[in-house]
Amino acid sequence: MIFSNTFKVNKVNKLNEQNEAYRDLKLVMDSYSPISDDTWGRLKGISKFKQINKRDTLYRNAEIANSFCFVYSGLFRLFITDADGKEYNKNFFDEGTFPGSMVALLTRTPSKFTVEALEPSEVILIDFFLYRKLLFDTKDLMKFHILYLEKNWLLDKDAREVELVQKDASIRYQQFLKERASLSKRLSQAHIASHLGISPTQLSRIRKNK
Repeated sequence: MIFSNTFKVNKVNKLNEQNEAYRDLKLVMDSYSPISDDTWGRLKGISKFKQINKRDTLYRNAEIANSFCFVYSGLFRLFITDADGKEYNKNFFDEGTFPGSMVALLTRTPSKFTVEALEPSEVILIDFFLYRKLLFDTKDLMKFHILYLEKNWLLDKDAREVELVQKDASIRYQQFLKERASLSKRLSQAHIASHLGISPTQLSRIRKNK
């Protein structure tokens, strides 16, 4: 009986987490452009809630993915590994963001990146190919998609690429702390250094000279 009650409580808790995750996804999407109830229902039908353990791989380098996801809770890094086995953190994804290798999904080719959980996480996986079909069937989802891409894949991406070329490491670090203050507290210095394109030793010197 105790086991049965515990199972029921865990099942209810997971259902509550799932409902909260979908609620947050809807709020994030609506912040770009409102999604109709009909479109929302169809989107939920091609997605699923999943819990991810720390250090688990969500998407793996050289594999062909079929989904992207929404982060309800937790933290991920997207990184590339060079021929010598050295890892470079291209980006981090925390709550309210959408990890995935979009170029690989669009071209249906193996991803060049790995997406790994840095914390125990909960996500909503969205079937990319069914999402693409729904995208061209619904104007509201298309509007959300365009506005999201404009901000996160064009404007923000261009700004970061300019920073990497024109600003020194100390300024890049200060900018990172300013723009992602809460995230910086959840990341190791090694992960931050990799993201900035410098060594942990260089970052340590920069922090001492603040």
